[in-house]
Amino acid sequence: MHLVAPGLVRAAEGGFHGPTLDDFFPPAVLFEGTPFEMNRIMIIRVVMVIVLLVLFWLGTRKMRVVPGRWQAAFEFVLDFVRKNTIEDQLGVKEGRRFQPLLMTVFFLVFAFNITGIIPGFNIAASSVVGFPIVMAVVAYIAFIYAGVKKHPGRFFKNSLFPAGVPKAMYLLVTPVEFLSTFIMRPVTLALRLLMNMLVGHMILVLLWAATNFFILEAGGIFPALGAGTFVFGFAFTLFEMFVSGLQAYVFTLLTALYIQLALADEH
Repeated sequence: MHLVAPGLVRAAEGGFHGPTLDDFFPPAVLFEGTPFEMNRIMIIRVVMVIVLLVLFWLGTRKMRVVPGRWQAAFEFVLDFVRKNTIEDQLGVKEGRRFQPLLMTVFFLVFAFNITGIIPGFNIAASSVVGFPIVMAVVAYIAFIYAGVKKHPGRFFKNSLFPAGVPKAMYLLVTPVEFLSTFIMRPVTLALRLLMNMLVGHMILVLLWAATNFFILEAGGIFPALGAGTFVFGFAFTLFEMFVSGLQAYVFTLLTALYIQLALADEH
C-alpha cells in the first residue's frame, strides 16, 4: 500500500518535479472497479477516523476525579472547544444541545487537516472537495434545523423578509438574504477549508521537492539554496500545523455562529 504523496515520490525519482493537481486524484488502491473503491486519500480518512475513535476511547475509559496527565490533556482540549467555541456562541443551555455535533466537527476537521504534515500521509484528507462539502452540508442542516425547531413557521419568513424593511425594498433585500444565508454560508464554509488545505499541500510539496533536488541532485551553489528551502519547508510545516487547528476552529466557530443566528429571537 503506497501512501506517500506522489509529488514527493516524483522528486525522489530524479529531477525537479513541482506539485500538480494529480496529487489530489490518486489511483485506486483497494477494491478498484467496485462501489467501494478506495484511493490513498480515502484510506487516510478511514485511518484517521479509527485513530480518533481509539483516542476518545482511551481518553474516557478510566475517568477519575483527580485526572492523570493523559486525562488532564484530554479534558483541556475538550474544555477549550466547549468553552471558547461552543458556549461562547450558544451559551451553556443551547451549547449543551449542539455540543456532540460541534465537537465531532472540530475533531474530525482537525484530524483530516493534520494528515498533511504526517510523514507517510503527506496530504490533508480534507484537501479534496468531497469532505468539505459534506461538512458544509452538516452545518447547513444544523442551523436550518435549529431555526425551524426554535421558530416553527417563522424562520424562513423572517430570514428572507427581515422586520423593519420597507416593503418595496424586499425586491432587493430578499434575494440578497437568500443568497447570503442559504447559499453563500455553506459554499464559503466548504471553499475556505478546501482552499486552505489544498494550497498548503502545494506549497509544502514545492518546498520539500526543491530541497531534495537542490541538495541531492543539483551541483555548484545549489545545495546552499537547498538549505534555504529546507528552513522554509520546516517553518511552513509548523505553520501548516497551526493552520490545521485554526481551520478546524474557524469551521466549528462559524457553524456555531450560524446556529446562534438561527436561534436568535428576531426569528
